[in-house]
Amino acid sequence: MLTIDLGALVANWRLLQARAGGAECAAVAKADGYGLGLSAVVRALRAAGCRSFFVADLSEAVAAREACGDGTVHVLNGLLPGTAATYAGLGLTPILGSQDEVAEWAGFCRNAGTRYPAALHFDTGMNRLGLPAAAAAEVARSPLLGDFEPALVMSHFVSAEEPENPLNARQIERFAAVRQAFPEVPASLCNSSGVFLPERPHYDLVRPGYALYGGNPAPGRSNPMQAVIRLQGRIVQIRAAPDGDTVGYNAQWTAHGARRLAVVSVGYADGYPRAASATDAKRDTQIAAGAAIVAGLHCPFAGRVSMDLIVVDITEVPAGAVKRGDLVTLIGADLTIDEVGRRAGTIGYEILTSLGRRYARRYVGG
Repeated sequence: MLTIDLGALVANWRLLQARAGGAECAAVAKADGYGLGLSAVVRALRAAGCRSFFVADLSEAVAAREACGDGTVHVLNGLLPGTAATYAGLGLTPILGSQDEVAEWAGFCRNAGTRYPAALHFDTGMNRLGLPAAAAAEVARSPLLGDFEPALVMSHFVSAEEPENPLNARQIERFAAVRQAFPEVPASLCNSSGVFLPERPHYDLVRPGYALYGGNPAPGRSNPMQAVIRLQGRIVQIRAAPDGDTVGYNAQWTAHGARRLAVVSVGYADGYPRAASATDAKRDTQIAAGAAIVAGLHCPFAGRVSMDLIVVDITEVPAGAVKRGDLVTLIGADLTIDEVGRRAGTIGYEILTSLGRRYARRYVGG
């Protein structure tokens, strides 16, 4: 069961809005609302007062438009050839990150006789999407900008979660030059972690994603965000494993002494990472592996996470405290999305966005 607390989501947005000062706090809802359901996330945040949303592609933008009513929907991955009419028809704002995209959008607007809005994305160091930051003044002088409305200039931090990383200062400086070329256009630089940088480069709009959903935007420090999800799985069998028995595929985990095991009906087909598997090699080298909370106690995984099942070592749980059919917690309490990511050798972002569709989803607080 996946419980999604929309009240906590809204509280996180309000905290970020307060942190951003006078800047508008938008919401990034790509990847199906970071795995929590795009429509439910957007509706809850729109009802709380959020006016601007960012999604990855056109299909997500269509769903976001339906969910947010008259809110602004920006599409991060750019303008694919031949899609301009769909953007205009649905009132969507493309984020243009190349000269080809600028030219196509300008041509469409010119032919339509309407200056539709678009955002301009400048690359200040990510080397992924975006117009060259050094070309900002040239872009600003282009006659093509007379054909559409530049509604936002933006860039994206490379390492905002590392406040001391010199890349942050370099990007802030480069984006300041971009802003100088577009002094009348609203500007946006900050993602979740950027909101917490000491330089506070909030400009006119911040666009958090991960922090909204409970992820820690300031690794190494106390997480200021509320947890938004709890993931539970049901025990389908309790069994014994004698000393020396192995558990799971390829016999990678061996019982040291007699063990009591619970088999939980969740696996990598549900988006729980196979990399959280517990093996003898991990145990011997003290590499973290997956864990569950059973009857209030942390219990380690035993063996590999398989497609539909996880085995948990519940030897330390009193025999009368757990039975077949009980729910155990796989994400929740101090097994945060960041901690689960760490135990799987990945990041909390991947944990969130991998949550499968087989879970019974329960929305609360909204």
